[in-house]
Amino acid sequence: MAVNVGIIGFGTVGAGTAEVLIRNRDLIKKRIGEEIKIKRIADLDIERDRGVPIDRSILTKDAMEIIEDPDIHIVAELIGGTTTAKELIISAMQKGKHVVTANKALLAEHGKEIYESARRYGVWLGFEASVAGGIPIIGVLKKGLAANKICSVLGILNGTSNYILTRMKKQGLTYKEVVSEAVQLGIAEDPPTLDVDGTDAAHKLAIIVALMVGFPVDYRDIYKEGITEITPDDIRFSDEFGYTIKLLAIARHHENRVEARVHPAMIPKESILANVDEVFNAIYVEGDFVGPNLYYGLGAGRKPTGSAVASDIISLARYIIGGQSHLTSPLGFNCAPDEALRIQPMEELKSRYYFRVSAVDRPGVLSSISGILGKHGISIESVIQKGRRKKENDSVPIVMLTHEAVERDVRRAISEIDKLDVVKDKTVVIRVLTLPRLKPWDSRFNEG
Repeated sequence: MAVNVGIIGFGTVGAGTAEVLIRNRDLIKKRIGEEIKIKRIADLDIERDRGVPIDRSILTKDAMEIIEDPDIHIVAELIGGTTTAKELIISAMQKGKHVVTANKALLAEHGKEIYESARRYGVWLGFEASVAGGIPIIGVLKKGLAANKICSVLGILNGTSNYILTRMKKQGLTYKEVVSEAVQLGIAEDPPTLDVDGTDAAHKLAIIVALMVGFPVDYRDIYKEGITEITPDDIRFSDEFGYTIKLLAIARHHENRVEARVHPAMIPKESILANVDEVFNAIYVEGDFVGPNLYYGLGAGRKPTGSAVASDIISLARYIIGGQSHLTSPLGFNCAPDEALRIQPMEELKSRYYFRVSAVDRPGVLSSISGILGKHGISIESVIQKGRRKKENDSVPIVMLTHEAVERDVRRAISEIDKLDVVKDKTVVIRVLTLPRLKPWDSRFNEG
């Protein structure tokens, strides 16, 4: 029997999905034993050539033709957005069709309803392409590491932000200069708001955390902060301290809470994550038995994301061909998990910090700043002060690293520092992350 697929959305990802299913048709058939056939493709624009050799008679502007077609087994929703896409997915499930999607925003913001609909209507939901494009991290968390409690995940999940920070570091360009270049090259949207303000990475992190704990978390509880305030000065100073700045998505599983946050972080420049450059993504995962794993690859693009969508379609086709009656829940937990877990408020975070204070070059200024930090229980590890004023009221950067402090205390201290009359601009704060340093034979994972 052929497994029939309907694709809703024939843009970048839809075209990539169709291309891989057509180009590798024979290889896929050898792997699953039957043909996967694209029976229908729906898009508002059915005239533009996508460079995919398809029979134009299968094109339609009406997505409901796919959902209403009783011969279509799998619906791939690839239009994006959180309104029409949600309606189409639930309608397809109501018709008993399995669904594959790349829609990270929809799953992050409405995951509870989508996952529950899949359970209610007895269908399978695939979303490998929703996180990190061509990196099969969903399958890793649901299947490959299913025997493990996932202790921590640290990821570079947004290629646009990573490209911007890479270019700022290697070419010494400003944020605005790199964004302009990235837009011209087609690497960034114009403007790239959801990429650079942390929203895209936070959507992906919400999905990862749901897979860690077994139930959807409230996306709004995930702290997010972008890269728009990072300057070449910050990148240069971080290098002098021995660090590289990356936009990181971080999740850590504690006893009764989960850290979930997205923000720029300074990480040791000799670490593997610090050397993930340009548009590439990387995800570090640590399980309680498997130990550290690292996954690296292209996080977006027509072919990598199309490959991820196709992988879900192939998995579903095997299920359909095999006539299996048992469905794995979308998040990989078939028993109700402990929903007492909470996302830790950002104010409770303990971290080391980088501060860059723009202050007038006068005697006693550093002492005043240090006094405020000390009052709030924040101790300084090291300080850099460079440059001299050219005019009476010119400011110079005072840069410091702290020992571990509580986020709540840091916010109070910085608020007080910024009110000093000698401080001329808002203080830049970047969290400093100490990554695990594992020996080739680490006793934590080699006992017995």
